[in-house]
This record gives sequence, structure tokens and C-alpha cells, in this order.
Amino acid sequence: MREQRDFEVPLHPAGLEKTIGFIVNPVAGMGGAVGLKGTDGVEVLQEARRRGARPVSSERALLALQRLAASATSFRLVTGSGALGEDVARAAGLDPLVVYASPQGESRPDDTRNAALVMAYTSVDLLLFAGGDGTARDVLSIVGDRLPILGIPAGVKMYSAVFGTTAQSAGNLAARFIAAQPSVRVRDAEVMDIDEAAMRSDQLSARLYGYARSPHERHLTQNAKSGSVANEDMALDAVSRQVVREMKPGCLYLLGPGTTTRRVTDRLGLPSTLLGVDAIMDGALVGADLDEHGLIRLMKGRETHIVVGVLGGHGSLFGRGNQQISAEIIRRVGRERIIVIASMNKLLSLDSGCLRVDTGDAEVDAMLSSPIRVHTGPDRSVFFRVRA
Repeated sequence: MREQRDFEVPLHPAGLEKTIGFIVNPVAGMGGAVGLKGTDGVEVLQEARRRGARPVSSERALLALQRLAASATSFRLVTGSGALGEDVARAAGLDPLVVYASPQGESRPDDTRNAALVMAYTSVDLLLFAGGDGTARDVLSIVGDRLPILGIPAGVKMYSAVFGTTAQSAGNLAARFIAAQPSVRVRDAEVMDIDEAAMRSDQLSARLYGYARSPHERHLTQNAKSGSVANEDMALDAVSRQVVREMKPGCLYLLGPGTTTRRVTDRLGLPSTLLGVDAIMDGALVGADLDEHGLIRLMKGRETHIVVGVLGGHGSLFGRGNQQISAEIIRRVGRERIIVIASMNKLLSLDSGCLRVDTGDAEVDAMLSSPIRVHTGPDRSVFFRVRA
């Protein structure tokens, strides 16, 4: 395990503005709601568009920049042209300096790396980017440890520790960083990614790509995905059996991704999609690896329940890796029909001390933001705090 290091936040001479580099990956996150588990590669992006996916990264980036723009500390913003950052910056009321433009006019897969290269040599104090793990990998591959980076969560896969817990948190943290607030440290943060091709074959293949220098403040940044321990298995198996016993006839159950919810389908003797969303009714699999539209079609006229686990060391409940269960689906199901399963060890290990939701819908996030029952064993549960 790599030794954790903290760095002092460098202070500028009085009166000298800090410079923030800002990059938006315009296609990040488009594959989530349509069940593609990412948008790495031209063919996958084309398929996402064919399925009706819409860009989401600019919306998330705008939320972050609005928080940053509201800060009392002045700063200089450098960015890429158009959808690479300029459009969002101007929408947030900022006047950015454009230092990179795509030669093709339209954004290309290597524009993130090229823009990061320019910014690495523009003496920026922080590189703020909107995307997912693939975008974090691209940025890290260029800047290394030359400058701190911070991610606005806008992708499908966000296992890396360089991301804010939400877009707003990333904006707040960036503002605190440039203000040199003593609560902000710069740490070595893991950059991880999962092989999308393996994911689509229902295989989980995670890899650590390196460590980035990244601003950190508890409750504003997420931890990398944590692993499970062997002694959790018995309790999780038992609670999964109880969930199966309590399933109501004629009701639809949507099972989120992950090994915890897979235990439920194992108890039923059914196949499951490890990294997708499946649907069960009356003990039978009625839909596998469904996207948002497929889930909504199945829900019509049926009482529906959602069964989810807690994702990784950052404690995500909705908005990380399970975007198919969209804000609209959660709104229709209702909070009282959400079944959360997690081991007590995982809950106790969460650095934030709470579960996180980041659905992209403020009303749904607010609906979810109160203590929720988490089933930790047979006839055992705890109420755990949820924060947006």
C-alpha cells in the first residue's frame, strides 16, 4: 500500500491571483442512463447517441463553476474552446482565457490530453476537470505530479479519489483551495479505472493507474473504492435471503449493480448482471442489464421496489455506477420502497460517515437526504445518514 502523504497548500504572494485550468469532457457520462457503463471509444459513443443519450458533463461542470464563481477570492480561469470549457465558464458568468482549441472544431477523444498538456505549461495552480475515471486517467497521464488536479464527477465510472463527492462539493473545494484555507490539504489520491469492455462482459477488472496530487477536505472528496472482507459474507448472505423471503407477489424489484445485490439473485437461483441493473418479479428474471427507458417500461402499472448496495469507500447510494436508476425512477418508486443492503464494516469504514446521493436532480437528492434504513444482517438494520 502506498504511504499517504499530505502536502502544504502553496501560498502565493499577497495580491497575486491563482490560475485554475478548466477542462470539460463533453461526452463523459453519456453512457450511464442508457446502460452502456461508460463512453470509452468511438463506437460506444455512437451507440450511446443512437440510444438517445444526452450530454450531462456540462450541466455538472456548471454547478461546480457557479460555486467557484461565488467565492470571495478572485482567480484567473484558463480553458478550452466551446464545449471543452469555454461555454460552461461563460454560462457561469466568468470571463475565461481560451488557451486550447480542437483542430477539428468538434471535440475529439484526445482533446482532454491536449488541453491538459497546454495547461500544464501555463503555470496553473489547479486543474479542474469534469468527467469520469477515463478523463482522470487522461489528465494524470499528462500532468503527472506537476500540479494538483480535482475532478467534477460527471462520468459513469468514478472510483478514483480525485473527485469531489458532488459537482457542488468540487466547486466549493476548488474555492477553498485557491483561498488557501488551512482545512484543505493536498494528498496523493488514487486514479483507478475499470475496463469497460470487461464490464460489458460482466467482468470486474479494476486497475490502479497512479496517484495524483489532489486537494482534499473531509466530506468534500471521495475515497477510492474499498474491498470487502471475508467475514462480511455470512451476514450479507443472510440478509439477502431475508430480502428474497419478503418480496411481495406481483411487485417489481430493480436490483442495482454490485456483488452485494448479486447475492439476492443467487438466492433465487437466477443469473444477474454484475455491473448492470436487473428486474425481478415473482421469483423470475423479467429484465437483464436494463437502461433507464427499459426500467420505466417495466414499472408501468406495477408497484416497484429498488434494491441497492453501497458503492465503494466513498459510500455512494445513487449517482455512481448505477445511473440507469435515474432520478425519475427514484421519484416514481418513492423513498419508502428503497431497500439498502450493506455490511456494518463497510458503513463504519466510510470516511464521510454518511451515504452519498448525486442523482443530478436537486429535488430527488433532497428527498433522499435524511437517515435511511440499511439492512446489515437478518432482522438487523441501522438508520444511516444520507447527504447530497
